[in-house]
Amino acid sequence: MSALLSQPNTRNIVMEICQLSGGFATLPFQSTHVPSPTTNVSSKDGTPTFIRCSTIRAAVNLSHSEWQSPNRMLILGMGFVGRIFAEKIKNQGWVVSGTCTNVMKKKELELSGFDVHLFNANETALMILPTSKNYTHLLVSIPPLGGTGDPMLKHGELLRSTLVNGHLQWLGYLSSTGVYGHSGGAWVDEDYPANPTTELGRLRLSAEKGWLNLGRDLGISAQVFRLGGIYGPGRSSVDTIIKQLPLSEGQKMRRSRQYTSRIHVDDICQVLSASIDKPSAWNVYNVVDDDPAPREEAFAYAWDLVEKKWPGLLKHRKPRESTESSNEKGSSRGEKRVSNARMKKELGVRLWHPSYKSGLQSIINQMDKPYQCSP
Repeated sequence: MSALLSQPNTRNIVMEICQLSGGFATLPFQSTHVPSPTTNVSSKDGTPTFIRCSTIRAAVNLSHSEWQSPNRMLILGMGFVGRIFAEKIKNQGWVVSGTCTNVMKKKELELSGFDVHLFNANETALMILPTSKNYTHLLVSIPPLGGTGDPMLKHGELLRSTLVNGHLQWLGYLSSTGVYGHSGGAWVDEDYPANPTTELGRLRLSAEKGWLNLGRDLGISAQVFRLGGIYGPGRSSVDTIIKQLPLSEGQKMRRSRQYTSRIHVDDICQVLSASIDKPSAWNVYNVVDDDPAPREEAFAYAWDLVEKKWPGLLKHRKPRESTESSNEKGSSRGEKRVSNARMKKELGVRLWHPSYKSGLQSIINQMDKPYQCSP
């Protein structure tokens, strides 16, 4: 929030002004002292000099009846996974709010009925704090920032003091199997020592500990979900082939691996829902399918699916994956096979897509035309 308040009397003045001019619903907005990271809102005599009521109003867009709902989810990071999960639980009657980093996406999400805030690493964490305590569930899907770490946890004490007497019951953090580092192709489970080899991996591991510790301090159910490579409609090897997209840097790094852990977005949503239904204390779950097949194998399967459904579409193209990866055979970078046994046993999850084959088949089955591959 650009005009967050450092003094109680300043906060009261701003709230009165906004109520007079903005006309937004009266909600349980607490007078927590929240210092602004960028703006001094008081002059020398202590009176406010700059007030952005629209910013405060953006943090309390839910109606009174929505705040009374027993299931209120705040999703920090409504990207590919966050949005799909939001749509699924909204259809089940949940009240869902979230954040994103793009103005156009914010408008798109609002048209879908979501209360959305633009996320700024320096300001949004403070903006959403006053109302975050009124949600019953919190899903964190924001990656850590290089050199900074988790943008919410850097306000850890403020976050803890805000949520301690709130309504929060469940907290989930989306992490990555990348925190395990290398295991030489051995199977790894949640008890395997995490040894990330990249800065992002180390920051993710630190964020995992931070969110789990917050859950312990609050006495609520908190889980970390270590996701494999995420795919789904609009984001799969089928889409890459049809759109003739270049490989991303991450795909280039994974293309020569003997093993690749992956998970369909629908199964991620299934795991999150199961965790909410069967909350544990402070646990970590690997969220991957049963088949850590190499990416080259999955890509070849996707190529065959496209050729079978639209004969001739790929007639003048070469399978880029097989030609580009041939000179990197034998690389062991990041090699590991990730076990999902705990996820299945404790959450009772039965994967809809235990292998990339059923996942890719379901994606192409949803396409009527070869260019209808974006959600």
